[in-house]
Formats: sequence, C-alpha cells, structure tokens
Amino acid sequence: MKLEIARGLFLVGALGIAALALAAWEQPRTQVLSAVQGSGQCLLPRVAKASVAVKPDHDLLLFMFGMSQGMRPQS
Repeated sequence: MKLEIARGLFLVGALGIAALALAAWEQPRTQVLSAVQGSGQCLLPRVAKASVAVKPDHDLLLFMFGMSQGMRPQS
C-alpha cells in the first residue's frame, strides 16, 4: 500500500472519529430553573442557620505579617 493511500485512510478515519465524538458530546443547555409548588424540591435548606457576624482574627493577620517579614534576608 502506498504511503499516500495510508495517509488518506488515516485522515478519513480520524475525521470520522472526531465527527462521531462531536455528535455524541452533550453540553448543558441554558435554561431557567423555577420552583413549582408541590414538586418535592425546595430552594433553601430545611434547616437554615442564622447568619453570625464574622469578626476578623487580628492574631492571624499579625502572624502572616511576621511570617512575611521573616522571609526577607537580614541586612
């Protein structure tokens, strides 16, 4: 078999596999999700915890500053 014929068959086979993979590839579609009453699904968790105000940890900030200063060479 000539090299040109083998190359042509390989190219046709590769294009066929790529076309088959493209046809079988399923992507999620854009759609609007809505909640219907009585569908058995809820939008929020059943046990919703009250939000607690988060306070910054100043010790952690000081620790990170100290670590970054310690990485520099002493001059």
